[in-house]
Amino acid sequence: MPQHSKTQLDLQNSAEDNGQDGGLALDTAKPELKRPSMYAVVMLNDDYTPMEFVVEVLQGYFAKTPEQATRIMLAVHHEGSAVCAVYTRDIAETKAALVNQYARDCQHPLTCEIVPSED
Repeated sequence: MPQHSKTQLDLQNSAEDNGQDGGLALDTAKPELKRPSMYAVVMLNDDYTPMEFVVEVLQGYFAKTPEQATRIMLAVHHEGSAVCAVYTRDIAETKAALVNQYARDCQHPLTCEIVPSED
């Protein structure tokens, strides 16, 4: 059993007798939780990437059905850009970087970027 000095024991007993907690916080404050900021992965149109490649990317990297991928591809083609998906910042950055690298590896100028989501 560790030996405590009489002064340490007296202080401890005095704090207990007075209903004091000895300086320890008894009530824990619950942290305020906030939803993480969301970012949209936006695919940009170019005049050289084949539509079939865009559909392949949307299905492979964003888990879109063939119908969803075709609809997004047509929006990119006609409107100049379209949102592929919305994620937290880290995931959105990773998805955009993976798509951009894959497009370069396949010698296509397809580009994705991320923007803060309005959702």
